[in-house]
Amino acid sequence: MLDPRLLRDNPDFVREACRLKNAGVDVERAAALAERRRAILAEKEGLQGERNRVSREIALKLKGGGDAAGEQEDMRGVGERIALLEGEERRLEGDLRALLLAIPNHPAPDVPEGGESANQVVAEWGEKPVFGFKPRPHWEICEDLGLLDFRRGVKIAGSGFMLYRGAGARLERALINFFLDFHTTRHGYTEWFPPFLVNRDSMIGTGQIPKLEEDMYRCDKDDDLFLVPTAEVPLTNIHRDEIIPLPAPPLKYCAYSACFRREAGAAGKDTRGLLRVHEFNKVELVKFTRAEDSRDEHERLRAEVEDVLRALELPYRVLNLASGDLSFAAAKCYDFEVWAAGAEKYLEVSSCSNFTDFQARRANIRYRDADKKIRLAHTLNASGLALPRTMAAIIENNQRPDGSVSVPAALRPYLGGLAEIRKP
Repeated sequence: MLDPRLLRDNPDFVREACRLKNAGVDVERAAALAERRRAILAEKEGLQGERNRVSREIALKLKGGGDAAGEQEDMRGVGERIALLEGEERRLEGDLRALLLAIPNHPAPDVPEGGESANQVVAEWGEKPVFGFKPRPHWEICEDLGLLDFRRGVKIAGSGFMLYRGAGARLERALINFFLDFHTTRHGYTEWFPPFLVNRDSMIGTGQIPKLEEDMYRCDKDDDLFLVPTAEVPLTNIHRDEIIPLPAPPLKYCAYSACFRREAGAAGKDTRGLLRVHEFNKVELVKFTRAEDSRDEHERLRAEVEDVLRALELPYRVLNLASGDLSFAAAKCYDFEVWAAGAEKYLEVSSCSNFTDFQARRANIRYRDADKKIRLAHTLNASGLALPRTMAAIIENNQRPDGSVSVPAALRPYLGGLAEIRKP
């Protein structure tokens, strides 16, 4: 959430955030509500001060045996006015909060303006594999090797839900364990194992709600719980409503979770195989930093994602996302796309975002600076990595002419030394 004071002090900044991210928020109404709320608060505080002063005078007059009936009657009228103001204030706060929660984070100055076509490729690494045969897409290889049972996955849960089998299930588990070990031992993250269900406050805190509520899986009971769309949500909310110790090295958390997304607006896009699913596995990286450190920590987080991609020997490119392609909560984001030889395209496997203080203001996550002043933390996160497209790229890039798949060297210890996957 942006600082509400911006509505008064810099409304153009708020309007620009909405324009750059194509958010249709009535900023003028929000500013008017904020101004009316300030006026009500000022009048209420003035009346409360007057009531306190007159109450002391009444007490002294009564103590001296005097008559204070007139003053008491006046104060009843003041009390009624205060009650009316408090009721209006509560209504205004609800309306204003709804508008504030719909205003996106403002893109950072070095974010290019525009939509997806304005995304900038800022780095590339690795050589795309060259084959002496026409490479096949992963869904054909997976069916041929018995790694996935697409038909039975649909039968069990519906379209977009995967049923891994045999070496496919082992490879999925190996990737999860490899990512967790890599980031904890090599990059110093603390591992957590969070719940797969979160409450509405947690979803609001990280910015999934209200913007993306239609894409979420909500339990149809009175508890109002949501299946997590990413471990970013529970990890970030660990410190909701807390003042945290935040030295120069940031707090660095990682977690595996299953992720659940309806992706209601994505029907018909890249639906083959593992390219777009409703349930998937992912290892998430989250950082809590001081405000002055978040820019540098974002670059370090980018380097950590590049590190794990190189360990898997996956050719990739890094995109600096344009304003219209940024998520609702992000001020800046790098997308990582790996080359998949069978699909002959780049596939997104990680988004690396700096949210500045946007999530921390929504979730009330604070720290004390060197002068003991309480400030809002900055939060960052990245996928480290999302598994479906990572697995798809590994399978497609490491396929052989005889139909088998070579296992990347980094994963072999997690598969009992298995160097290749063949038909069972």
